[in-house]
Amino acid sequence: MTQLTIVANITAKPEHIALVKAELQKLIDVTRAEHGCINYDLHQDNENPAHFMFYENWQTRELWQTHMNNEHLAHYMAATEGAVAEFLLNEMTVIG
Repeated sequence: MTQLTIVANITAKPEHIALVKAELQKLIDVTRAEHGCINYDLHQDNENPAHFMFYENWQTRELWQTHMNNEHLAHYMAATEGAVAEFLLNEMTVIG
């Protein structure tokens, strides 16, 4: 199976930046401990603090899908309901 790279862009509503950031940070350690996680790195845009980006690598797509169905992701979704303006996720493969 081919390694899967995920680039997830999350844009918080301006009045909810601190909430979204705190909830995203809660995902880091628990996700890094998951089977199949190679790296799970959260970034915040230097010019637009409402824009966050996760850069992730997983051993397989199946293991990433298991991650997406985990309880901590459900908690994040509930905690940030109505606080996220945009979410864009790209599944990618390294080609060079």
